[in-house]
Amino acid sequence: MRVVVTGGLGNLGRAVVSALQDGGHEAVIASRRTGVDLRTGAGLAECLRDADAAVHTADSLRPWHWKTVTLGGTRTLAETAAGLPAPPHLVYISIVGVDRNPYPYYRAKLAAEQVLADAPVPATVVRATQFHSLAAVMAGMRLGPVAVGVRGLSIQPVAITWVGRRLAEIAVSSRPDGFTRARELAGPDRFEAAEITDLVAAHLGKSAPRRLEMPPLGATLKAFAAGVVLPRDDAEIGGERFTEWLARQGSRLPRR
Repeated sequence: MRVVVTGGLGNLGRAVVSALQDGGHEAVIASRRTGVDLRTGAGLAECLRDADAAVHTADSLRPWHWKTVTLGGTRTLAETAAGLPAPPHLVYISIVGVDRNPYPYYRAKLAAEQVLADAPVPATVVRATQFHSLAAVMAGMRLGPVAVGVRGLSIQPVAITWVGRRLAEIAVSSRPDGFTRARELAGPDRFEAAEITDLVAAHLGKSAPRRLEMPPLGATLKAFAAGVVLPRDDAEIGGERFTEWLARQGSRLPRR
């Protein structure tokens, strides 16, 4: 099968491309470096033409890109796909809890999901928990001997390579008639944020920091503390454990 991967040069996109190629499929990378611009639509129709599916991983964590890339790019992709004689199956990666947290980035992801729900194309949304690298950053922030965190925060991180493989598998499986949601994806282990803080410190050869936990002030932090980023009971669990991932890292951990 021919599968387009937006953001195919990013961390998640590379994992999807690798999984597709391992399965004997043709993976087509769509990014500005390959002549495809999701913000303007330049080169997108040509890239999508004759594609069986498109896995949409292109995104940006920069706040000023949330409307133009996270939401706008998804809208451009859906509109372009809908204009083709045979629209590809669109597979979109989202985040567990986007519908239960007012964090602006989550709102943009949720709005992007709705774009796909309203589009006249076959589309599947896949929500995943935080990747191991982001969980390490969220729980491992420290100022000298003190680690700063939010009281009550728990995380169930997932391996980016496993998520990439599942996205690839969904893309090459039977397409839905319209819009659908796949089961949420999460890793095997749930941690209190303090546990990850100590694990990261030990990995870096540092003493466990004294943890300063702030009360969850505001709707966004209250939502995180209430566990909205944790998977639902019917989530699909898999991938490398956080401790296994951490053991393979060097002294500089990836940031996303």
